[in-house]
This record gives sequence, structure tokens and C-alpha cells, in this order.
Amino acid sequence: MYYDYLIAGAGLFGAVFAHEVQSRGGRVLVLEKRDHIAGNIYTEKVMGINVHRFGAHIFHTSDEEVWNYVNRFARFNHYVNSPVAIYRDELYNLPFNMNTFSRMWNIRTPAQAKAIIAAQTGEYAGIVPQNLEEQALCLAGRDVYEKLIKGYTEKQWGRDCRELPAFIIKRLPLRFTYDNNYFNDRFQGIPEGGYTQIVEKLLAGCEVRTGISLQEFIARNGEKPQAEQDRWGKLVYTGMIDEYYDYCYGALEYRSLRFETEELPGEDNYQGNAVVNYTEREVPYTRIIEHKHFEFQTGPGTVITREYPASWNKGDEPYYPVNDEKNGKLYERYAKRAAQEKNVIFGGRLGQYKYYDMDKVIRSALDLAEKTGIPGNL
Repeated sequence: MYYDYLIAGAGLFGAVFAHEVQSRGGRVLVLEKRDHIAGNIYTEKVMGINVHRFGAHIFHTSDEEVWNYVNRFARFNHYVNSPVAIYRDELYNLPFNMNTFSRMWNIRTPAQAKAIIAAQTGEYAGIVPQNLEEQALCLAGRDVYEKLIKGYTEKQWGRDCRELPAFIIKRLPLRFTYDNNYFNDRFQGIPEGGYTQIVEKLLAGCEVRTGISLQEFIARNGEKPQAEQDRWGKLVYTGMIDEYYDYCYGALEYRSLRFETEELPGEDNYQGNAVVNYTEREVPYTRIIEHKHFEFQTGPGTVITREYPASWNKGDEPYYPVNDEKNGKLYERYAKRAAQEKNVIFGGRLGQYKYYDMDKVIRSALDLAEKTGIPGNL
């Protein structure tokens, strides 16, 4: 069998690209090393609740074309992401807005909040931040930093804020309105019935093999990549770019996550919100997700997931690229080599060593399909 494209990875990028190629009359084979499709947006029903197995995913975008595209595959509800943060015995709204400032300083007006923030950031005026801590203090002041940024960030990255580069938080959105909507995007929601159905529909009619990586596929067929190349026109690789090249320049760094999911059949409403962050360094997890609130369910029983940041080692799932100067330079070496490939395209979060929101993943896959997806234009 000959395929116009061999696609390694049945996550959102690979699924969108596969769908577009097939709709243009092309033939694709999709390989997925996990035992399920949909990558990190995989959801499955537990106790009648759609559980986000790999962390909370809230779809949001200002790209109307992408919004219309994804709505072809699922009906979206009107969920608005409004997380809350717990610091010791205090509870704050996120993102940083007038509800946050009112609770923190017992004030009511934007002018009062701006005056306090100006006073706290003023002592850092004129300095060039050398690390994340200094950057945060310059942008938001000590109270916001100490209670809502410091501990959470140090857990997320496994390092003291003074050891993290300043550019990680080039800006901190401070909103002087009583608006708890975390995103500024025009469109937002959760697919009714979960995310897995979207990928199932995208891949309908495509040949998909799960539980096998590209490397295993080639080895299982007993052929070298050069010989295998005769079986497909181009390879779209959505895995780790350094792994593809067998770490020839060294391994890129990532942060990983560990999820602890608990079924609570006797609990109707565990925390009253879908997302609750825990910003103290001493609390080992960064947040608790209560999945039923994503789809406004009110029936008996609930499912929660505690999310623990973790160091990454080869074989672990890589979630967040460590985009510091060292890893940036290393990635550029891989990217330079990748640019010389004639029949291999690297896409998605791992292939491009970049954190993407879902809408950006879809946009990049659509753009790639528009550029190269028609078999006659190979």
C-alpha cells in the first residue's frame, strides 16, 4: 500500500492534517504510539462525566475560521474559564482583576488598585530584570507575586523563581475590571461530549494504527527508513524532534506532569469550580480539576484530578518545553537539520518544541494542508 502521507501522531495536529489530506483525495496512514487517539486532549467517560485525562483543556480562540472549523465536529457549550486560586486560607479570583485586588487589599475602585500596584512596583523602576522574580515584582508588585505567582511557578518549573529567566513572564495581565474570564478571546467553550469525539470524526475513514510508534513501525516491518520511504510520499512527524534524530545533539528539556484522578461517588460537588489552583510551594500539586463543571453537570457523584508537576526523563510524557537560552540553541540545531529534509515535516508542540494552544495547533495544521496537502502538489 502506498500513502501520500505517513503521519506519526494522532493528536490534534496529526488528526486535522490527516482529515484535510483525505478530504483532498489523498491517502494517509496515521500511527499513534499510545493505545488511544486524541493525544493530550483525550477524554473518556467516567461515572457519566467526561474526564480530561491529561489536564484541563478549554478551547478558546479569536480565529473565526478555526472556531467554525472545530464546530463542524462537535457542539460547544458556553463554558467560561474562571479559575480560582487558594493561598493558605485565602481564596482569589484569576486572572488578576478587581475581584482579586478587592479581596487582597479590601478596596473597591481601579484607582485604589493601581495606586497600590504602582507603590509596590515603584521600587523596581528602572532595573533590568535578571530573573523571573525580579520581572514579576516589576510588573505586579510583591503581594501578587508572593501569594499568586511565586509558589505556583516554582512548582511548575521545579526551580526557584530567581533561577528562572525573566522572559518566561514578559507580561502579566492586570485587569482593572470585575471580570473573571481568564481569556480575552472572542470564542470559548467546551465540546459537549468531550474532545475525543472530535478526533474520531477527523480521522473517520483514515487508516489509523494505535499502540505503535514510527520507530516501532519501521522496525516491525524489518526495513530501514530509506526502504520504507518508498511506501509514502512524505512523513509528518509530531513527536519529539530530538527523539527523531536519536538525540544526536543531546536531549531537549521538558517538564512533565503526573495526574492523580479520584472518583467520588458520594460527593456531588467537591470544590464548586472546574479549576482551583494551589499557589503555595508547600502544597505538592498545582491545581485540582473537577471535571463535571466543564459541562455544567449537577447529578450525583464527581471526579477530580490533582495535577503534579514533575521532572522529565526519557520515556516520560513531555508536556512543556523548557524554553530557556540553552534549550533554544539546542533546538535551533535540530531545526536547521530538519529544514534540510525534503520529505519530512515536523509539526505540533513536540515537533516544533513550542507550547501551542489548541487553536494554534489547528491553524498550523490547516495552513500546512493548504500548502502541501493536495497529493498532486507533493
